[in-house]
Amino acid sequence: MLKISNKTAIPLTEIDMSAMRAQGSGGQNVNKVSSAIHLRFDIRASSLPEELKQRLLRLSDQRITAEGVVVIKAQRFRTQEKNREDALERLRTLLQGAARRQKKRVPTKPTRGSKERRLKKKTQRGQVKALRGKVRE
Repeated sequence: MLKISNKTAIPLTEIDMSAMRAQGSGGQNVNKVSSAIHLRFDIRASSLPEELKQRLLRLSDQRITAEGVVVIKAQRFRTQEKNREDALERLRTLLQGAARRQKKRVPTKPTRGSKERRLKKKTQRGQVKALRGKVRE
């Protein structure tokens, strides 16, 4: 089980992980060993709460395809086990971010004192600029 929060968890059977060869430098090890992990998680077919599914599908994240599948490729480490843990942790972070509700912004207005201070500074600045002009006789 991949634990997202106190109430939400995903069974590992819903997460499809396959090993493949990593890209980039690494010499002979990269060419021989399938250490990278390709993780796929279908949001629509998962057991997540409906509200969380909708939030995930509304995210503009490049890891989520148009079909609603999260695709994560982990190849940071040399071992398959560490890459598997890294991929699961990145999925957990994505799901926790979508599960967090944004606080509703309460619009505020500037106080009367702050308005007066702003206008006073504007007048002072204008006077400084006026004194920079040519001197008349």
